[in-house]
Amino acid sequence: MTPPFRDQTVLVTGAGRGLGAAIARAFHREGARVAINYRRSGPAAEALAEALGTGAAAVRADVTDPDAVSDMVAEVAARLGPPTVLVHNALADFSFDGDARAHLDRLAWEDVAAQTQVAVGGALNAIRALHPHFEAAGGGRVVTIGTNLFQNPVVPYHDYTAAKGALLAFTRTVSRELGPLGVTVNMVAGGLLRTTDASAATPEPVFDIIAEQTPLGRVTTPEELADAVLFFASPWARAVTGQTLVVDGGLVCG
Repeated sequence: MTPPFRDQTVLVTGAGRGLGAAIARAFHREGARVAINYRRSGPAAEALAEALGTGAAAVRADVTDPDAVSDMVAEVAARLGPPTVLVHNALADFSFDGDARAHLDRLAWEDVAAQTQVAVGGALNAIRALHPHFEAAGGGRVVTIGTNLFQNPVVPYHDYTAAKGALLAFTRTVSRELGPLGVTVNMVAGGLLRTTDASAATPEPVFDIIAEQTPLGRVTTPEELADAVLFFASPWARAVTGQTLVVDGGLVCG
């Protein structure tokens, strides 16, 4: 069987570690050429590219800088071929630590803005940079990463959830504009993952509580969420756009 992503170049933002790295591995496993974007995780991104081997490259850019993103996409096109699949996974510095979160009495707009600049601003910059490649190819895929905290804000991470909520709205409006080009735009909304750098600060009993409340009886892994991203990028999702798929073992309803 022909690998579903053979001859496809995929750009994964924030892919040097954690969930992004799992997504990069999944695409490479299925035959794609993968650009591993990073901002500060250079050694990890380079090590991942080396481990994946042929068809993988680490590329640095701050996704909030439109010029840097444009240059990065040009580099990806030169090294791996024009990218027509974008997975926007980049996350502003954040830790899922309920005790240390910013409560309303000390939450500042700057906290929300910093998260939104990466979540929505990064998506905008990357989509604009890939737009000519979508047009040339006659189609493409965009997958954004959201959260199940939309449905169940069990811990009120105000800044993070607000930014991801804005990204959800942006995902849906972009799907309407890019649809005539043959580009689908969808979101995979995960729950707490076991384990990424962002969830490393989560106390172990919290993971156990989530597992007990989840129909599958366990906490979702980055690898499991990555496989759902593959679906939205695959030919089998060619008629699906503007949608959000919650991947959390059934903890919340979509």
